[in-house]
Amino acid sequence: MIKIYACGKMKLILPFLLSILILMLSLQHLYADDTPALPMGLGGASQQSDNSDQPGLPAGLGPAVTQESADDPMPSLPQGLGARDNVTTAPKQAPETKSFLASVTGFIEARGGMRLNNDPYEKDTSLGELRLQFKAEKQLGRFLIRNSNDIYYDAVAEERSVHLEKGKGFIDLRELSLSFSALDNMDIKAGRQILTWGTGDLVFINDLFPKDWQSFLLGRDTEYLKAPSDAVKASIYTEKINMDIVFMPKFDPDRFITGERLSYWNGYRTAGRDSIINAERPNNWLNDYELAVRFSKNINGNEIAFYGYHGYWKSPGGIDPFTFRYIFPELNVYGASIRGQAGRGIGNIEAGYYDSRDDSNGDNPFINNSQIRFLVGYEQDLPMVASDLTAGLQYYLEHMMDHDEYLDILSPGSPAADEDRHLFTLRITKLLLNQNLTCSLFTYYSPSDQDLYIRPNISYKFTDDWKGEVGANIFSGECPHTFFGQFHENTNVFIAVRYNY
Repeated sequence: MIKIYACGKMKLILPFLLSILILMLSLQHLYADDTPALPMGLGGASQQSDNSDQPGLPAGLGPAVTQESADDPMPSLPQGLGARDNVTTAPKQAPETKSFLASVTGFIEARGGMRLNNDPYEKDTSLGELRLQFKAEKQLGRFLIRNSNDIYYDAVAEERSVHLEKGKGFIDLRELSLSFSALDNMDIKAGRQILTWGTGDLVFINDLFPKDWQSFLLGRDTEYLKAPSDAVKASIYTEKINMDIVFMPKFDPDRFITGERLSYWNGYRTAGRDSIINAERPNNWLNDYELAVRFSKNINGNEIAFYGYHGYWKSPGGIDPFTFRYIFPELNVYGASIRGQAGRGIGNIEAGYYDSRDDSNGDNPFINNSQIRFLVGYEQDLPMVASDLTAGLQYYLEHMMDHDEYLDILSPGSPAADEDRHLFTLRITKLLLNQNLTCSLFTYYSPSDQDLYIRPNISYKFTDDWKGEVGANIFSGECPHTFFGQFHENTNVFIAVRYNY
């Protein structure tokens, strides 16, 4: 399905060779008798990757656990998908070390899954992969180099060609970036990186950075919901306000549902491998760019932020009436959020206006209408009920602009979307056995669509290095065309074992 031409090969080979070089030098360091690596935190580098810089699910699963911090389990995106933007900066001076790399970490994981329903359009096995991830970083004076790479074998995938932007093949380059302080109050991070911001818990409004919905719904670790971006990020800090500017020279879309691994509603019927989506993507460097900005300030313990985005719908938001291929129409988003202490817990409010620039009047039947999206959430520890118990509740509204015009041009017999889509989410997390056992349940329920999505998960730390996990993705709905209802046949269970090194 995918061909890699000469220029495409160079885009693949260069980062791959850099990653292999870093790995070899890292192993050289691990087995050398040189000066020991600096302890964690010295030299300006953390051993963990910088995840703090990131349709929601095709139309409405938008917002992220707290999109303010990619490493917070609650209320951020679970296990690594937060939205708090913790900027990693390189100190201006760092102690010299003889080794090339300051730290190398990673894991080896085996993960398998299967469907519980008989889906005529997909394989019974949903997951079957062995994955090796390594993360490496090095402080070179004022510069911090970071690399995060996954090398894996996917037994279920039929397409073996490597495509770094789609995360296909045997390698997924998660990060290859350079960070430095350009000024005393300005940090720059350039290259492939994970970006995130906003306040939602697995619901995204102003986070217009790419998501990997296929990984999320198949049962991979939630860190893989965030797909990487090729971008330059500038963070400016002042006494009055902080500003983040992200420039992506070429459009980075979501890794959206295509039918290759998950069946979906194609507008007329449920489809899958018999009707794989081949979207027409804006793909010209500098011409098809994206720009995202955020202004933020902490006032009396409340983080207030304003957002702007110029680019395209992240998942296909229209159809070309001449070629009948899915397209990514132009999109502007303007939003704001507030997050802070509320009673005994943490509350958040976020809103955004989605300006569908190619259908400003709502009278084009082939392009998404403009929308207003709104989110309010609250999460709190519940020691009065049980120790180490946390619960979070969210309400999300997606309001379609120009709904009357939408109904006027709707094709006869086509199911009509509601003017307002309502969605509630509930997260419950309980820690047991000295916090080695984590039991969590995340539920989406839409009373307007009358559909449901449940994500139960249990993980146990056998040792500091070994962890086991079991979970499921359960879908239900009254109609096959609603967002969660379309995935009914994709209900699956999965199991994983991971060794961290």
